[in-house]
Amino acid sequence: MTSQDGARLADAVFAATIALHGRMRTSIGPTLIAAQAMFDALTAGKKMLVFGNGGSAADAQHLSAELVGRFQKERAALPAIALTTDTSILTGIANDYSYKQVFARQVEALGQPGDVAFGISTSGESANVVAALQTARAKGLKTIALTGRDGGSVGGAADIHVNVPDQSTARVQEVHRTLLHVMCEVIEEGL
Repeated sequence: MTSQDGARLADAVFAATIALHGRMRTSIGPTLIAAQAMFDALTAGKKMLVFGNGGSAADAQHLSAELVGRFQKERAALPAIALTTDTSILTGIANDYSYKQVFARQVEALGQPGDVAFGISTSGESANVVAALQTARAKGLKTIALTGRDGGSVGGAADIHVNVPDQSTARVQEVHRTLLHVMCEVIEEGL
């Protein structure tokens, strides 16, 4: 690959992600609804349970870190748990039950009515995210899905659905990170 080919490729990546960010900027309503639901739960003393697979697992951990630590302002810590981090729990549940249950079982153990279950799936078809959102709804948690493509069964399993309608996993993940930062900023400004 020549440097010119690399430059063209980089330019195409930037153009695609900027265009998708622009489309999401004009349809920010569901993101703000999700941020408000999170704010309401957190200020009522409830907690966030956040989960996803692969890059979405990393985003779950990132969101939890921003809430427990801080995003941009000094403030009290906010209760958020990434259900993606305890390898003993994940592997034990996957082994004893199935991988489909790795998040649902944790929601069953940790979730209380009024908490928020926040599932992330770029494909919208992660069976373990759907199962966790269904368990959360049955337990009286508020459910939020952050998805890509058409939102799929994950989007349909949530009370609030924030969808980034694109087929590229990489572009969806880039916009997911921006939307998570918007949510964090809205929450912190509200405090």
